[in-house]
Amino acid sequence: MAACFYAYSFLDDFVLLYPVYALLFADHGLSLWQVSSLFVIWSLTSLLLEVPAGAWADAFSRRLLLCAGPLLSGVGFTLWILAPSYWAFAAGFVLWGAKGAFASGALEALLYEESARAGAAERYARTLGRGRAAGTMGVMASMAAAAPVFAVGGYAAVGAASVASCLLGAAVATRFPEHRAAEGAEAAVRDGGAGSGAPGDSPGAVDSPGPAGSGPDAEPDPDPGSGSGSGSDDPDLGWVGTLRAGLAELRADPSVRGALLLVPAVVAVWGSLDEYTPYLVREAGVADPAVPLYLLLVWAGAAAGGLLAGRVEERGRAAHTPAGVLAALLAGSAVALAAGGLAGTAMGIALVGVAFGGFQVATVLAEARLQERITGPARATLTSLAGVGTDLGTIAVYGAYGLIGSAAGLGHGVAFAVCALPYLVVAPVLLLRGRRRSGA
Repeated sequence: MAACFYAYSFLDDFVLLYPVYALLFADHGLSLWQVSSLFVIWSLTSLLLEVPAGAWADAFSRRLLLCAGPLLSGVGFTLWILAPSYWAFAAGFVLWGAKGAFASGALEALLYEESARAGAAERYARTLGRGRAAGTMGVMASMAAAAPVFAVGGYAAVGAASVASCLLGAAVATRFPEHRAAEGAEAAVRDGGAGSGAPGDSPGAVDSPGPAGSGPDAEPDPDPGSGSGSGSDDPDLGWVGTLRAGLAELRADPSVRGALLLVPAVVAVWGSLDEYTPYLVREAGVADPAVPLYLLLVWAGAAAGGLLAGRVEERGRAAHTPAGVLAALLAGSAVALAAGGLAGTAMGIALVGVAFGGFQVATVLAEARLQERITGPARATLTSLAGVGTDLGTIAVYGAYGLIGSAAGLGHGVAFAVCALPYLVVAPVLLLRGRRRSGA
């Protein structure tokens, strides 16, 4: 499972269009406001599809969505190269947004439950962090390859390479294990179609995804819904029932609500700023062919953060100060982000990379915290709800960035510095809440 996750994460971000698509938009006459509107379209698509896709993944097949997603983004990239215009770019972002919605809840839920099934749920943060690092390395590899490929074949060459990566990603997704269907069939045979949480005895019920594997504390019952945080699925719920189950758990459990809200508070801002890093580098006076190479400084920091996330999570847990560790990461990364944005030099770009590394660690910790809190049958649904919050925050950041960087004429460096401010609010709030829990 881990090897497939790492390969899928790498290919998902090994898109040679990444470091140059902002330049593609600019070369076809798009203003900063138009580019920001494309990012809003991207986020709105994910926003609308995120929860339905998560509920579908819980009720039916997560692996199928993970296979379909890269194919959609591949079609979008093809449109960008064959018919470059604002509306083609918008259509591509719709398809890319759908791909993101298909993968966000399904991938983390599948990884956590398969880890729990193997008795390795405590290693989830480490595996997730390494997967994030693999994705970041995919970004870095695409940046390193984009410059020579672009020099030889222009946008057509980098576009073709990006589509090829999407096809490979879809192929890797077919290798993900998903035991719900197999376990559901076994339960149906053992119980004769009756019993708690097992599929019915009809062929259609057996073919539906059955319960996911549970952790080592699970009962022999084929429905491990009461297992140790495995968040197994009840195949009888269906799409609507799964959605209702997720909302019910969110209402009933304050710890799930808090963990869910923390994810967008950590991810939304820095996850939006990576779209503007090429502009920041260009504003620092870097020539266009060298932009991908300077962006490597940023993504090297993010990759290091992914690799360190598991170790940081383990030390924070051992010291019983996970909230304090997360708050320190957010505050320190915010300071580095602001300083790097305002510097306007190569050293400033390196500071932005340090900030992205800290934010990457914080993201993994927040996402792992959410998976640990979920115990019901709607793991992908609740993860997708966190994605909705991130999408809403992302849209707000895109709008604010457009106002600061374009309408106010303050430039990209100032916009990066302003975007660091929300973290200086979230960090002390998180620290205070953690201390209150410790004192309770």
